[in-house]
Amino acid sequence: MTDTFGTERMRTTVLAAWKASPARFREDANAEEDFALGGYRDRLIVELAQNAADAAMRTGVPGRLRLTLENGVLCAANTGAALDETGVEGLATLRVSGKRDEAGSIGRFGVGFAAVVSVCDEPLVASRATGAVRWSRSESAALVGAEPALAAELAVRGGHVPLLRLPFEAGPVVVPEGFDTVVRLPLRDKAAEQAVRQMLEETGPALPLAMPALGTIEIEIDGDTRTVTADGWQIVEESGRFTAEQVAELFADRPTEERNRPHWLVRWAVPADHGRLPKDVAPVVHAPTPSDEPLDLPALLIATFPLATDRRHVAPGPLTDYLVDRAAETYLQLLASLPRTPRLLDLVPGLMGKGELDAAVRRAILRRLPDTPLLPAISPPADARTGDGGSPAPQDAEGLFVVPGRQASVVAGPPGFLDKIAHVVPGLLPAGWESRHPALATLGIRRVELADVIDLLSGEAVEDRTPAWWQSLYDVVPADDREALGAVPVPLADGRLVRGPRGTLVLNGGSSLDPSLLGPLGLRIVHPEAAHPLLLRLGAAEATPKSVLDDPLTRATVSESLDSADPEPVAQAVLALVDAAGLTAGEAPWLSALALRGADGELYPAGELLLGDGSLAKLIDQDVPFGVAAPDLVERYGSRVLSAAGVLDGFAVVNDADVLLDPDECDHDLDAEDEWLEAVLDVLPEADVPPVAREFTAIRDLEYVADWPSALALLSRPPLRAALQPLRALVNGAIAEAPSYTSWWLSHHPVLGGRRPTSLRLPAGDPLLYGLYGDAPEGVDGTALALIGVRTTLADLLASHGGPDELLELLADPSLEVDRAQLRALWIALAGVDPSRVAPPTAVRAVLNGEIVVADADDGHPIGGNGHTGVEGLVATGGPVVVEAPDLLPLVASRPLVLAPFDLAEALSELLDLPVIGEEVAGEVTSSGEKRPVPVQVRSLLPSAPLSYVEHAELTVDGVRVPWRFFEGAVHASGVEGLARGLAWAAGQWGDRLAVAALLRDPEAVPLLLAEADLDS
Repeated sequence: MTDTFGTERMRTTVLAAWKASPARFREDANAEEDFALGGYRDRLIVELAQNAADAAMRTGVPGRLRLTLENGVLCAANTGAALDETGVEGLATLRVSGKRDEAGSIGRFGVGFAAVVSVCDEPLVASRATGAVRWSRSESAALVGAEPALAAELAVRGGHVPLLRLPFEAGPVVVPEGFDTVVRLPLRDKAAEQAVRQMLEETGPALPLAMPALGTIEIEIDGDTRTVTADGWQIVEESGRFTAEQVAELFADRPTEERNRPHWLVRWAVPADHGRLPKDVAPVVHAPTPSDEPLDLPALLIATFPLATDRRHVAPGPLTDYLVDRAAETYLQLLASLPRTPRLLDLVPGLMGKGELDAAVRRAILRRLPDTPLLPAISPPADARTGDGGSPAPQDAEGLFVVPGRQASVVAGPPGFLDKIAHVVPGLLPAGWESRHPALATLGIRRVELADVIDLLSGEAVEDRTPAWWQSLYDVVPADDREALGAVPVPLADGRLVRGPRGTLVLNGGSSLDPSLLGPLGLRIVHPEAAHPLLLRLGAAEATPKSVLDDPLTRATVSESLDSADPEPVAQAVLALVDAAGLTAGEAPWLSALALRGADGELYPAGELLLGDGSLAKLIDQDVPFGVAAPDLVERYGSRVLSAAGVLDGFAVVNDADVLLDPDECDHDLDAEDEWLEAVLDVLPEADVPPVAREFTAIRDLEYVADWPSALALLSRPPLRAALQPLRALVNGAIAEAPSYTSWWLSHHPVLGGRRPTSLRLPAGDPLLYGLYGDAPEGVDGTALALIGVRTTLADLLASHGGPDELLELLADPSLEVDRAQLRALWIALAGVDPSRVAPPTAVRAVLNGEIVVADADDGHPIGGNGHTGVEGLVATGGPVVVEAPDLLPLVASRPLVLAPFDLAEALSELLDLPVIGEEVAGEVTSSGEKRPVPVQVRSLLPSAPLSYVEHAELTVDGVRVPWRFFEGAVHASGVEGLARGLAWAAGQWGDRLAVAALLRDPEAVPLLLAEADLDS
C-alpha cells in the first residue's frame, strides 16, 4: 500500500513529540476533546458542508454535497478539489488550517474536522484521484500504549487518545459516481446515530446561503431523499479588504493568523416572499457558519464576525463594531432591493434585541433607516427639489417617488381617495400602507388623520379645483368618520368655497327653485356640479322651499330686511318660498319680521301689517300702530301667502315648543308676558329647575282689540280656541296645569261688557255665587267663558288658585248682598279649605244683633251696608267670634258672630284667624240651683240624655242671665225651654230641642211626637 499522504511520517513525528513531552500528548488530547465536545459538538454537518464548499471553490466546479445516513454510517460525498497531503495534515493537526491563504474559503481555524470525534471512532476520507486516509481510536490507543513514556498518561485518561492526530493509510475506497471525495463516518452508537439524524433533519438553506460555492445539498436518510438549495431567497452582500491601517486598528486584539486574512464579508438573505424565516433556518448570526448569537430579525445574517475561543459566540471589539455597521448598511441595501410593498414593514426591526449583538445590529439599522429612501410615494416629499438645480425627486420604474420614512406620510383610505389628495399630502404612500404596523413609527412615517387631510384641502392647493372635482372627491372619501368630514370644503353656486356641509343647501335634480331668485337671501347653495349624497349625510339640507325658509341665513336676512337698502328682492324671494312651501298662518312666526310695503308706501314688518279686508282689521282700534298691506302685494300673492308670512288677517297666533318657563328665557313679545309668567310660576309647584311647557300657543295683539263681542266670538271657536286651553308644563317629572297666556290675559281685562271675566259668573252657574258675581253676557260659549275666568261653581272657585281669598274678599265687600242661608252655606264650604291657602281677612261677613253685617276683624265695627239692611245704630262690643256652642251665645250677643254648624267652628276659627266664644269668655255658672231628675218620658226622644239636671230659679253665667248651660258635664237650666235645649245638647241631639220642649209641656203628646219624628228625613 502506497503512503500517498505521508501518514506514517505524520504518526512518527507526532509520537516522537509526545514521547519527548507527555504533557504535549495530554494537551493535544484535551484540546481535541474540548473542540469535539464543546465548540463543535453539534456542528458535524456544518463542517462537512464547509469542507465541501471550500473544495468546490478551489476547483471552480459547482459545489454538490450528498449526505447519506444508512445502517449506522454517515457518508458525505462532495465535488471539488481532491484530498491532498496538505489537506490531510490540516485534518490531523489542531489550530493549523491549510486554507490560510485561500481568499473566500469558509474554513479558517483548522479545528472544524474535530466535530467527527463526537460521533465516530473510525473516520475515513477518500478522493477518487488521490486515495484515502483514515483514523482509528483503537489503533491510536495501541500505538500510544506501546510507548512507556505515554502509557501512564493513557491509563490516567482511561484510554482516551487524540483521535485525529494519528492518520493511517487506507485501502482503495469507492467514491460515489459524480462526486470527487467522500467522508465515511461509522457512527459510534445509537445515541450518536440519533444525534446525526437530528442534525440532518435540521439542515436547511442557511448552509448553501452561507456557502455560495455549495449549490446543492442532498440528504438521504434511510432511503428518503430531500434537496436543500438557496433557491427562493433574495440575497444582498458586500465584501472588502482591510487596509493596513484598518488591520492595525481593528485586529489589535485578534490572533495573528486572523490578521493575515484581511478581508470581510456581509451577506443578508430573506425569503423571496418576505415571509418569516423557515423553521429549518436557525435565528442566529452565521459567522459564516451558525453561532450561538441570537438574531431575532426576519432575515439571515452571514458575516465574517470574529469568534471567541469557543467558536460559538462573536467576540466583542472594534472589528465586530465595524462589521455591525457594514451589516446595517447592507441590510438597507437588501430592503432597497425588495419590491416596495407594505410587506417591507415586516422587515423593519423592533427596538428590543435578544442579545448584545442583536441589539447592536438593530440600533445600527434603525439609526440609518428613517433617512434611507425605501418607500414608494404617489406624491413628492415636501423637500422634493433642491435649492440650486430644481432636480425632481427620484422616481422608480412605476413613476412613484422613492422617499425615506421621515419624508413619507400615510393616510387611511381607498386608492381613489389617496390619488385625489396626493397633491396636498407630501410623500403620500399608496393604499395598503395605512395599517397600524409599529414599523410606521420606527421609520418616522407621519400618520395623517382624515381630519388633518380635510384641513389641508382647505388651503391654496385646491383653489383651482372645479366643482366636478369636488364631487369626484366625495365619491371616494372615507365616509365612516363623520366627525372628521365635518369640515370638508364645499363649493357654492356663487363661487365661494366654504368649510363643512352643515348649513349648506343641495338642490336636487327636480327642484323648481331658481338660484338667482334666492340670491338676495345670502344662502349657501351647493354648486349643482358638486352636489352629492355625502353632503346630505354630513349635515347639508336638501333645498326644498321649506328647508330654504328654515335656513339660518334666510332667517337672519328676514330679521335684517327692514334695515336693508333694497328689501324688495328679499321680500319677493321669501314670499315665493312661502307660496311654494304651502305655509299657513302662524307656522313660521319669525316671518313677521319680513319687511313689506304698506298701502302708504312705507315699510313695515309683516307682523305690523293688516290685510285691509281681514277680520282683525275690523276688530281693532283705528289708532293702533298697524299698517295696511299694499294692494299690489295682496293682488300678486294673495291673502293666504301674506298671512302665512305674518301679515295679519285674523289674530296672529304664536306657536312654540319646549318653552322654558323662566323670566330670562320666555319672551315672545306678548303684552304683559312677564306678569303672566309670574302668575304661572305662582300656580305651579315649586321646583329646583324651571318648568318646561311642551307646547305653547298664544294670541298676540289682544291689547289692540276694540270690538270685544266680535273678538270673543272668534276666540271661542277653533282654531283660536286652542289658545284658551290650560298650559301643561313638566314640573319635577310630572305634568301640572296653569292658565294659558291668552286665557290669563283675557281674565285680567274688561272684555265682557266692560267687566273682567273673573268678576262674573255663568248665568246658569252656582246660585251660592249669586250676588257676589255679576252675570256674564248671553250668547258666548259657556266653556270658553269658564276658560277665561268666568265663575261656574263654588267648588271650582275654591279649588282654583287664589279662589278662597277671592271669595273672602267678596264677602268683605259691604256693597254686595248675601242672605243668611247663602252665608251659612258659604261658611260651610270655606270650612273645608286648607288654611295654608288663605290669608286671614281684615273684615268678615257676620251676624250682629240679627243683622248680616261686614265687620272689622279686629274690633268688630260694622263697615258700610249690605245693600238692603242699614247698619245705623248697630254697635259691636268686641271683635267677631266663631260660635262653637249655643249656650254661650247670650254672653256675646253684642259681638259679630260667624255662624255655621258647631262642628265646623274650629276649622273656621283657624281659617279666619278668629277666636271661638270659649276662648273669649269663662262660661262659669255663677248662680245656685237644685239637682232634679230628668223626666222619664224624655228618654223616649233622648235615650242618651243625663239622668239629672240642676234647676235654677234664675240661671246666670259669668253674671249674665241665660236660659241654660252645659257646664262640667251637667245641664243647668231655668225654665222648660232652657231645660229642653240643655238636654238635647247634652244628648248630642240638638235638632230635637223643640220636640223635647213640647214633651216637657205635655207628656201626653209623646206618642204623637214620636210618630212625627219617624217622619223626619
